[in-house]
Amino acid sequence: MPAVCNSFLDDIEDIVSAQDLKPYDQQFRRKNVVPKVRKRLLQKNVEADDDPPSDSVIPGVQKIWVRTWGCSHNSSDGEYMAGQLAAYGYTITDNAAEADLWLLNSCTVKSPAEDHFRNSIKKAREEKKKVVLAGCVPQAQPRQDYMQGLSIIGVQQIDRVVEVVEETIKGHSVRLLGQKKDNGKRLGGARLDLPKIRKNPLIEIISINTGCLNACTYCKTKHARGDLASYAIEELVNRARQSFQEGVCEIWLTSEDTGAYGRDIDTDLPTLLWKLVEVIPEGAMLRLGMTNPPYILEHLEEMAKILNHPRVYAFLHVPVQSASDSVLMDMKREYCIADFRRVVDFLKEKVPGITVATDIICGFPGETDEDFQETMKLVEAYKFPSLFINQFYPRPGTPAARMPQVPAQIKKQRTKELSRLFHSYDPYDHKIGERQKVLVTEESFDSKFYVAHNRFYEQVLVPKNPEFMGKMVEVDIFEAGKHFMRGQPVSDANVFTPSITRPLAKGEVSGLTEEFRHALENSSESKACPSAKNQNVPLSRRMGMWLPWQRWRSVVKMLSLSVALLAVLIAFYYEGV
Repeated sequence: MPAVCNSFLDDIEDIVSAQDLKPYDQQFRRKNVVPKVRKRLLQKNVEADDDPPSDSVIPGVQKIWVRTWGCSHNSSDGEYMAGQLAAYGYTITDNAAEADLWLLNSCTVKSPAEDHFRNSIKKAREEKKKVVLAGCVPQAQPRQDYMQGLSIIGVQQIDRVVEVVEETIKGHSVRLLGQKKDNGKRLGGARLDLPKIRKNPLIEIISINTGCLNACTYCKTKHARGDLASYAIEELVNRARQSFQEGVCEIWLTSEDTGAYGRDIDTDLPTLLWKLVEVIPEGAMLRLGMTNPPYILEHLEEMAKILNHPRVYAFLHVPVQSASDSVLMDMKREYCIADFRRVVDFLKEKVPGITVATDIICGFPGETDEDFQETMKLVEAYKFPSLFINQFYPRPGTPAARMPQVPAQIKKQRTKELSRLFHSYDPYDHKIGERQKVLVTEESFDSKFYVAHNRFYEQVLVPKNPEFMGKMVEVDIFEAGKHFMRGQPVSDANVFTPSITRPLAKGEVSGLTEEFRHALENSSESKACPSAKNQNVPLSRRMGMWLPWQRWRSVVKMLSLSVALLAVLIAFYYEGV
């Protein structure tokens, strides 16, 4: 790795709550129950509790609320889980109050995000909701007291969300936290061709790898996502192609570190990007996610060429975290500030107008006033148009949490000081009067404008004309703010449609193959006429589909029968001898 200077969990399968009977005990009890006694017990239960027994619950007809915190990788996971649940017949709702089950998809980067997650669990319990936990918090620390008795699905097990939800609705507690492996080698995660519900039907988020190669002392995400594991190029290109066939006009590539992509499978990020641009339709755009400095240094020339491509945003998110080499060393960031400057300077020269976004942590343990002033000088010099300022929060279990801490008041003071510097300059004033082509993809938070992005992924607000949504529009910039510009559409300009087909409706499930559609039809018939037999059969089995654990269970059963038969044959052979 060139640089200017260098200075757990095992798979927990189907753990039921303590009060649940084991399968053998349940079967034994049923065989030894006298009909008359069973009748009296049932009558007593009906009088004591109006809730139906778990065996009578029909999974696949409930409403589910999905709440996601954190990065775009987490957002993609949430979209996949919602899509699978909807494909199997559950109703995904935006109304938490009417939902039967809450699927809470967490983020472990900052303490406030985990606090929101914990408070949501408490509220769900108070409102008697069924709960399934997902994301990085339970993956990293599944034995937290506030998670006891609740179902958990790991970050690499999201393709099994239907199983976990089904068992949870029946009153069981299920925990799936294992890693995806192929011949002992860790995979990037669940398949990319699963059904999903995009939060924005025009934008597809693709995770190109999971985990990273670093061991940053402040990072809790590493505990959940683990070491680097990349998806194959062919799988990623197929996912992009499928997305464009569903009307998507913008793709985001995401991961914990996109720059490290491919190092575990003998390829690299530029190779992937050149393959992807081949399938991007004219007018559609690709946005590259966060990359750390060490892993892009050796690809600077090739990355500059890619970022100049007309279907790739000239935008890169490169977190610096601090401008002090001593702080970077304590963080174990594996680069020096000279490395970061080299990346930014080279890209600014080779990709004119490029937007470089960065992150800074204020008040990391051991940060002195001199260290902080170095960071202030860096921001003053580069005037980053997009700057994410974070006050340091010690995350439990990380090395940084055990270091001597900077006093809270000083951390707050430094955060405010850096924020004042950031708001002291206006990055877009010089663009007033420019004519730009922008891609319109969403509505503003206040619902007053449509949000578009120009070639440099700078935000441009345009009038709410329904004809503009999902289109490439030419605008004249007439106003600039700190985080946006406003554009007036050119009256005689053509409105270009990059989508090669009609986008899916909001909430519509993507990736429904013929296999899934046929299975859904079978499921609908089962729900219309539920029988006692059907109610005790898993939803996935009623739909004629075998999920991974069911396939393996069948294989184990066949192997057991084969071994038993072989033993009988051997016994007969020796008796004959």
